[in-house]
Amino acid sequence: MLKIKRLYTFMLQTFLPLFFMTFGICLFIVLMQFLWKYIDDMVGKGLEMSILAEMFFYAALSLVPMALPLAILLASLMTFGNLGERLELLAMKSAGVSLLRIMRPLIVTLCIVSIGAFYFQNNVMPVAQVKLFSLLYSMRQKSPELDIPEGVFYSDIIGYSVYVKDKDNKTGLLKDMMIYDYSEGFNNARVIVADSGRLKTSEDKLFLVLSMFDGESFENIKNQSGGGATRVKEAVPYRRETFKTKDILIEFDANFTRTDETFLQNQYIGKDITDLQVSIDSMSVHLDSIKNINSQGIYTNSYKKSLTTNTNRPKKSEEEEIQEIKPVDKNEIQEPVIVLNYDSIYRATEPSSKATILNRAKTSVDNVKTEYFFKAATVGDEAYKLRRHLTEWHKKFTLSFACLVFFFIGAPLGAIIRKGGLGMPVIISVVLFIFYYIVDNIGFKMARDGIWEAWQGMWLSSFALTPLGVFLTYKAVNDSVILDADTYLNALKNLTGKRSGRKIEKKEVIMFTPDYKNLIPKLEKLATECQIYLDGHKRWLNYFNFWKQGAKDHTAGHIATEMEKIIEELTNSDQILILNKLMDYPLIGGYNQSKVKINPQTGILLEMFIPIGLPVYFIATYRRKLLRQDIQTVKKISQELVSMIRDTQKIAD
Repeated sequence: MLKIKRLYTFMLQTFLPLFFMTFGICLFIVLMQFLWKYIDDMVGKGLEMSILAEMFFYAALSLVPMALPLAILLASLMTFGNLGERLELLAMKSAGVSLLRIMRPLIVTLCIVSIGAFYFQNNVMPVAQVKLFSLLYSMRQKSPELDIPEGVFYSDIIGYSVYVKDKDNKTGLLKDMMIYDYSEGFNNARVIVADSGRLKTSEDKLFLVLSMFDGESFENIKNQSGGGATRVKEAVPYRRETFKTKDILIEFDANFTRTDETFLQNQYIGKDITDLQVSIDSMSVHLDSIKNINSQGIYTNSYKKSLTTNTNRPKKSEEEEIQEIKPVDKNEIQEPVIVLNYDSIYRATEPSSKATILNRAKTSVDNVKTEYFFKAATVGDEAYKLRRHLTEWHKKFTLSFACLVFFFIGAPLGAIIRKGGLGMPVIISVVLFIFYYIVDNIGFKMARDGIWEAWQGMWLSSFALTPLGVFLTYKAVNDSVILDADTYLNALKNLTGKRSGRKIEKKEVIMFTPDYKNLIPKLEKLATECQIYLDGHKRWLNYFNFWKQGAKDHTAGHIATEMEKIIEELTNSDQILILNKLMDYPLIGGYNQSKVKINPQTGILLEMFIPIGLPVYFIATYRRKLLRQDIQTVKKISQELVSMIRDTQKIAD
C-alpha cells in the first residue's frame, strides 16, 4: 500500500487550502473586471437570471487562465512565508531536510495541476469561449427593455422618438406625450401629440402596441405626381387628424434569440490543438499559393517584361508565354528581339494625342495600384488569420508552463522573505503578476501583428520569468539573504559611516582576568600608531598621486587587527566601565582602503580614463575621510582606556 510521509501530508494540508482560497479570490476579482467591461451589454435588456447565470459561468471558465497562475504564486508565497515566520521551515532544515525535499510534494501537485491546465485549455476553453461570445453577441442584438424616462426624448425604439412629460408608475399611464414617427424616412415624418397613452408588448413579444388618447397627428401627404423642377417651389400638402383613441403597432422584437454557434466554432477560439494544427497547415498552403499567384502575375505584367517583344512570332496569351519559358540553348538560333523606347515614341506623337495617352496611362496605373492594394489586403487578412491560429496553438502550452514558473518564484521567495499572511505576499504577487501580464500582452501583440514569430511572442513572458524562478530557487536552497532588509541596511550604513556599534556584555564566568600591566603599553602603542597614521594620511590626496601609489594602505589593516586583539582580551574584564568603553571602539571595515587592491600600473591606466577614474577617486576620498574619523576615535578610546586602567590599579593597590 502506498504510504505518504508525514512531511508531505503536512505540506499538502498547508498548501491546498490556501490555493483554493486564493484561486477563488483571484477568479472573483477578474470576474468583476469582466462584469464592468461588459456591463453596458447587460443593463436594460430585461435578461432572465438563468441567462445571466449562464453567462457568468462561461465567463468564469474563460478567466481561469488568468486567475490560476496568480493563485499559484500567491498560495506558494503565503505557504512558505507562513512556515518561515512560524520557524517551522527552520525546524525542518535543522532536521536535515533540504528545501527542495520540502517542496517535493508541492512540485508533484503543481505538475498535476499543469497537466490539468493543459487539458482545460485544450478541451474546455474552446467550448467555453464559443458559448460566452455567442451569448455576448446575442445580448448585444437584443432590443432594450422599455423604460421610457420622464422629461427627455427616448429613441431606443427604432424609427421613433418618444417624449413623456410625466408617468404614473402604478397604472402605467403616460401623460403629455409627443411622438416623432420617422419610420418611413425623415422626409415623411409624422408628429403625434396626445394627452395620455399606454405602451405594452404583444403576447409574442414581437410588437409594441402604443395606445393614445385625446390627441392630434400631423404628417406630410406623399406627392403622387412624380414632381419635377417646376413643382419644387409649390407648397407641400399635409394632413391633420384629431382622435379620441388611436393605436399604433410597432415592430419590436423583445425576445432573447441565441446566435448560431457554428460560425464561432470554425474560428480559432473554438478549436483544440488538433483542429488548430490542421487549420494552420491548410492555411499555410493556401497563403503560399496566393503569394505564388501574385508573384507570377507581377512577373507577367512587369515593366521589364513588356519592354521586350518578339516580332517574328504570333502574339500569345500571358499564360502560354509563362508555360513556354525554358532554359536557353546556346546552339539554338535565337529570334531577333526588338527593344521599344517608349519615350521616343511619345515624343514623336502629335500633341493632340499626348493628353489621351497620359490619361490612359494614369488610368492604367490607378487600376494596377488598386489591384495590388486589393491583393495585399487579401494576403494580409489570410496572414492575420494564420497568425491568430498560431498564437492560439502556443497558448495551449503557455498556461501550464506559467503555473510551474510561478510556483518556483513564489515558494523560494516566501522561504527567503519569511513573511506570511495577506500583507507582503499580496503586494509582491500583484507586482509580479502585473509584470507578467504586461510582458505577455506585449508578446501577444507582437506575434499577432506579425512583428515577431508566434513562438517568440507567446513565450516571451515565460522567457522573462524563468531566469527569475531559477535564481530565486538557487538563492533559497543556499539560504541566501538577498531579500533581507537588514543586509542592505547595514551595507548602506557602512557606506555612509553610520554603522551599528559594538555589543559587549559582562561574562558570567571569567576564565582568566586581563593582564592590565601588559595591556597599557599595547594601548599606548596603538594610540601612537593611530597618530602616525593620521599624520601620514591627510584627508585629501592628489588625483595623480592616488593612482600612482595604487591605493594600497596596509597600515589601517594593521591598526584594526591590533585593536581587535586588545578588545578580545579586555572582554574578560569584570569592570563595567571598561566594558562600556570598549563598545565605543568603531568597527573598521567595509570601506577601509586596505581592501582596495589596485597596482600602480593599473592605476596609471585608470588615471588616463578620466570618466572612469573620477568616480572611483571621489568614492575613495570619501572612504578615506571616514577611515580617518575611525582612526581618530581608536586613538581617543585607547588613551581613555589607559587612564581608566591606571585608576583601577591605584584603587586596587
